[in-house]
Amino acid sequence: MAEPLSPALKAVSDAVLAVTAQRSVEEVLQGLADQARELAGARYSAIGIPDGEGGFSRFITSGMSDELIAALGPLPRQHGMLGVMLESPDPYATDDIHTHPRFRGWWPKRHPDMRSFLGVPIVAPEGVIGAFYLTDKEAAPRFSDGDRQLIELLASHAAIAITNARLNERSRELSTLAERNRLALELHDVVSQKLFSLVLTAEAAATLLDRDEPAAREKLERTQKLAREALDEIRSLVLELRPPELERDGLCGTLRKHVEVLRALHEDKLDIDLDVEDAVSIGEGRDREVLRVAQEALANAVRHAGAARVGLRLARANGGVVLEVTDDGAGFDPADPELRSRHLGLTSMEERAERLGGRLELTSVRGSGTTVRLEVGDG
Repeated sequence: MAEPLSPALKAVSDAVLAVTAQRSVEEVLQGLADQARELAGARYSAIGIPDGEGGFSRFITSGMSDELIAALGPLPRQHGMLGVMLESPDPYATDDIHTHPRFRGWWPKRHPDMRSFLGVPIVAPEGVIGAFYLTDKEAAPRFSDGDRQLIELLASHAAIAITNARLNERSRELSTLAERNRLALELHDVVSQKLFSLVLTAEAAATLLDRDEPAAREKLERTQKLAREALDEIRSLVLELRPPELERDGLCGTLRKHVEVLRALHEDKLDIDLDVEDAVSIGEGRDREVLRVAQEALANAVRHAGAARVGLRLARANGGVVLEVTDDGAGFDPADPELRSRHLGLTSMEERAERLGGRLELTSVRGSGTTVRLEVGDG
């Protein structure tokens, strides 16, 4: 029978799990602060991440009540011992922090008095990226060499955890930026063209009205039609800007809501059929990519195909999922390089399929509609 993990090994194991869990930086730091406090037997612990300007971008505490944290106000600056622990990779321990030459008293006044102290820098290849601060050793006057060694071990894994969490956040930011760029292209290519046509038609109608010509009514009707189309496009793009509720509704629920909105926007000119199995999922991060492919395929069918009927099917298949979006629209040549340059959504869908390790099939014939089929395995 296997021996249970020692507290030190369990703390290190928890840190490694934080690295692989792809959690936010805040969650990783809070977990590490909690682990350090428990491991060293401290009343209070904190992790500080410097901002490069004499302050902290994040300062996470453990052992303090929410009321006390609120009373302490904004994030501290790098004064006193907070700054000392960021200046070198060496740890520091004392039974009375008041005796250190850099100690300048507690600020703000609501800050609890602390005596015993253990500080351990968090060191990455580029240098010190943060520090553990532990105070008030419980059941002893000072932190021991064993405490220091355990927190140093934890700090080495904290450097990996923090770097990994930062990379994950940066990846999400880049993904968001890519979506915004795509929507900006759509706004430019679709909405701006309609609004430009709207302005020209309105100016022509005004000229005809001045001349009291019968064609003025036709121009005004055309203006109304263009205005309605531009409004529909803007509503559709705003819908895509809203973050999908995957965490709350799941992939199936989010797709249903998306289709409901599209139906409401285009109820007079388009039928959308929906066939979705309940609880289909391949994991939240991968579900998001499947959702984006579905949204892109639906957007192409609604905006460009001139379809009267669109169908969306999502089902389990071969341990994964199959997504199909079909339309009875005009169709096109998928290999046409000029078309791909104007409609980057086709390339975007293929790139998402590649990231998922899946396969995207695009079938389209001029005059006979289009089918987008995505197959993704479960992992």
